[in-house]
Amino acid sequence: MNTKKATVLVVDDDHRLLRFVQRNLELNGYRAMTAMDGLAALSASEAQELDLMLVDLGIPGLDGFELTRRVREFSTVPIIIITARENEQDKVRGLDAGADDYLTKPFGEHELMARVRAALRRAKLYASEQGQSSFVTGELTVDFAQQLALLRGKAVNLTPTEFRIISHLAKNAGRVVTQTDLLTKVWGPEYKDEAHLLRVNIARLRGKIESNTGQPQYVMTRPGIGYVLNKQP
Repeated sequence: MNTKKATVLVVDDDHRLLRFVQRNLELNGYRAMTAMDGLAALSASEAQELDLMLVDLGIPGLDGFELTRRVREFSTVPIIIITARENEQDKVRGLDAGADDYLTKPFGEHELMARVRAALRRAKLYASEQGQSSFVTGELTVDFAQQLALLRGKAVNLTPTEFRIISHLAKNAGRVVTQTDLLTKVWGPEYKDEAHLLRVNIARLRGKIESNTGQPQYVMTRPGIGYVLNKQP
């Protein structure tokens, strides 16, 4: 049982889906808020302390992509995008905008709640993890205590997912971290086969810390195995 109810904002213009998600969240002990367009959701996210957002991509006003980008300008709240689209490109765009995960319509209550629990669990671990104070390689610093990365002394605007990736790689610097290990550590054991989530986030991370993403000097790929953070770029 939750001692404090986590607050989840559900954003969708489909009345039936909104009621379905809200009902299941409340039955499982969460506080559910709803919004039917992007502007209302943005206002709610600015005014309320949220623990999670579920965002449909096709909402009016600000669409789900733009809403996610705008929220990421001031918040690290976990965001799960909801889409009826099977197009892989839309899912990648959502992740690129700063979302942490996605749900494809139609989905059942068990999948919904599994994703919600996993997102909230990750956020809790992210907020509580402590370890060595920092790791430095070249011009990149990973500050575990402050939970941020700095490049040439300037903070890099990483999403929580991106920081969890670079943090886990930094704690294992110089050693190859398998794809399965990264997925399990960053997202959870139920995500061990979700390779696309890792690929998209690695690409986005490299875009923020590498001067040449085609020839990365920090996050190196070991084909067929995983990734390694270079200790001496």
